[in-house]
Amino acid sequence: MRPDSPALKVSVVIPVFNEEANLADLVARVGAAMQRSGRSFELILVDDGSRDGSAAALEALAAERPWLKPLYLIRNYGQSAALQAGFDAAHGEIIVTLDGDLQNEPDDVPELLKMMDQRPDIDVISGWRKDRQDRAVSRKLPSMVANKVISRVTGVELHDYGCALKVYRAEIIGGLRLYGELHRFIPALAAEVGANIVEVPVRHHARTRGASKYGIDRTFRVLLDLLWIKFLMRFLHRPLQAFGGVGLSLGAIGFVTLGWLTFEKLAMGRDIGGRPLLLLGVLLVLIGVQLIATGLIGEILTRIYHEPQGRPQYLLRRQPRKSL
Repeated sequence: MRPDSPALKVSVVIPVFNEEANLADLVARVGAAMQRSGRSFELILVDDGSRDGSAAALEALAAERPWLKPLYLIRNYGQSAALQAGFDAAHGEIIVTLDGDLQNEPDDVPELLKMMDQRPDIDVISGWRKDRQDRAVSRKLPSMVANKVISRVTGVELHDYGCALKVYRAEIIGGLRLYGELHRFIPALAAEVGANIVEVPVRHHARTRGASKYGIDRTFRVLLDLLWIKFLMRFLHRPLQAFGGVGLSLGAIGFVTLGWLTFEKLAMGRDIGGRPLLLLGVLLVLIGVQLIATGLIGEILTRIYHEPQGRPQYLLRRQPRKSL
């Protein structure tokens, strides 16, 4: 069956960056697992601007496998952009994501697909590396802290946001767009469009070939993207409440400060020209006005986003799926 067939059931999307040593084994194991599942499938490997021989290896592997669909990005855009490219090219009714380093177990995928069939109410299955095979101090401990913080901020409780092994219904992925480092927040974004999410323990292996592409700098990127996710989930359709509330508070403090100084000047005859409190009051009023103006501009942009192209401000709940 051709990968772009309308009857295509599963699209497996894997971003890769400098994974030449793992590609042959990765393709073989994913292909074998999917063939055992008995479902029509395509494997989309997205080369995210690799600087080793990954592109050439992918081309050679695809020449012998009609179900392998490589994509080549012109430079290294990052995992979110690579996943988005794979999602845009996917034709399957179900979309599966994995890492390209073989730390995820491809043989877990058929069982997750079977669970998706048996539970038509499930929209997303998120893997949980319960017995994670990574260094405790540099990888596992920061991950545990990050997962607790993300769960607390987003309200979507998961043990392992960082596990790449996930299964999605295509209509859920079709409603999402990934920017920055948002790939790790896909479950939270999916929950915003009404997805039902379950977390399932999956196997995890230590890396045996190649080098990890993650460093401590990703912690800061995660924190920044977490701020964006919080804003997106709470204030996307009401930005004036986000900026206006802070603006009114600061402006009120500034006006009270200036009012007191005015009272001192007029009633007590004191000199206020050189007092730092005067500068603080003026600064707070200006900042407050700017924040309120930012909120008003955000409200205008929200309407520009929705109204010209007919985007709704709401989503209707889907009808319950019938069990197979």
